[in-house]
Amino acid sequence: MIIAVDGPTASGKGTISKELAHRFGLPHLDTGLLYRAVGRQVFLDGGDPENAGDALAAVTFPDSLLGDPALRSEETGGLASRVSVHPAVRKALFDRQRAFATQAGGAVLDGRDIGTIIAPDANVKLFVTATSNVRAKRRWAEMCGRGLEVDLADILAQIERRDERDKGRGDAPLAVAPDAYVLDTSGLDRDAAIAAAIEVVEAACK
Repeated sequence: MIIAVDGPTASGKGTISKELAHRFGLPHLDTGLLYRAVGRQVFLDGGDPENAGDALAAVTFPDSLLGDPALRSEETGGLASRVSVHPAVRKALFDRQRAFATQAGGAVLDGRDIGTIIAPDANVKLFVTATSNVRAKRRWAEMCGRGLEVDLADILAQIERRDERDKGRGDAPLAVAPDAYVLDTSGLDRDAAIAAAIEVVEAACK
């Protein structure tokens, strides 16, 4: 069984995906982490994320980079969004994601183009979303919890800019697959959102 979970940043898709993987005994891949690693590598190389050549060169990042805590920062998230607009970068990472999705027994993948591009044949497709204000507050609380001093207005502005880039890029934009179930988590706490997602998957498996 392949479960595709898409949605914008801070919508809750990562948490939901991990719980679905645990519930149904499937391996999980946060595909956004791959793009964050590319963005981070561009930064470490002193390159320009807007430059397709610099971004493509960073695709060969070492696996050890995936464990770098800096990948979870808002700055790296912005870099990921900027390098992901390059078709060559997306093509280079496509095979890695597709192989994970089609492994024996299935998998859970979350990202922005899983149900539309990476695994259009997924058995279950979820599009997890929430208002930009709710997502900004979640990200702000998360970062404050890590001891970081951040401004809520800045976080909201970053999220809205990223949404615009992700939806507007010409190659594999953030979009709801025609057969995806849209789960709005704006008014749901963590447990309620997870329960709703599990219900969708169980219903699809009947």
